[in-house]
Amino acid sequence: MARAYSFRGRSVEELQKLSMADFSKLLKARQRRSIKRMGAKYKALVKKAEKIRNDGGKKALKTHTREALILPQWIGMHFGVFNGKEFKDLLITQEMIGHRLGEFVFTTKRVLHSAPGIRATRGSKFLAVK
Repeated sequence: MARAYSFRGRSVEELQKLSMADFSKLLKARQRRSIKRMGAKYKALVKKAEKIRNDGGKKALKTHTREALILPQWIGMHFGVFNGKEFKDLLITQEMIGHRLGEFVFTTKRVLHSAPGIRATRGSKFLAVK
C-alpha cells in the first residue's frame, strides 16, 4: 500500500492552497528568511512560473536562479536549471518542496582518471611521452 506524502503534517493539496505567508510558517528559519526577503530574481521566477502554470504549458522554465526555494505550486512543472555550462531539465516532485533548485542539478562531474597503458607501471603514467 502506497504511503501518502505529507509535508509537516499537510497534504500536497492543502499546501497548494496556502498563501506564501502561511506556507513560510511551515518552513525552517533559513528557508523562511529567503522567502521573506525574496530578491528580484526570485520574484521574477515566481511570476514566470505562475504565468506558465496558468497557461497550462508544459515547456521548461529556464533559470539561472539555483538558490530559489521550491514551492508547492511548482509540483509537476519542468525547470531548466543552469549548471554553469548548460540547462539541465528538472521535474519538480512533491518530495522536493522546501529544497532549493540547485540541490538537484550538479555543477561538477565525477572525475574518471585514466589507467596506465600495456606493460606500464603505475607511476609511469605521469611521465611525459616524447
